[in-house]
Amino acid sequence: MRNSADFRSTVRRGVRAGRPTVVVHAVGSSSSDVLVGLVVSKAVGNAVVRNSVKRRLRHIARECLADTPRGSRIVLRALPAAGTRSDSLRTDVDSAWRSALERLSRRGGFA
Repeated sequence: MRNSADFRSTVRRGVRAGRPTVVVHAVGSSSSDVLVGLVVSKAVGNAVVRNSVKRRLRHIARECLADTPRGSRIVLRALPAAGTRSDSLRTDVDSAWRSALERLSRRGGFA
């Protein structure tokens, strides 16, 4: 995801699953692609910490894509704890990702 309208619609219309280090927003779309976007604010830490968190989130998201239905749009929003608790980031993302997709499928969110 690259434009702010996609981020905004995913966060506002989709389902949300939160964990201590990350919040995952998910929405279904008619597209055949899976789109993933990252939000890492300055509250997470300085530039070095934010870039490190972004790299880790990209790597973790790449591994989660195999189980993600086509047409999904996912936004990963890092919370301030993501900069200090890197050991739990992977488990939090995996858990929140699965939870958000389950909520989305129960809601009938895939077009």
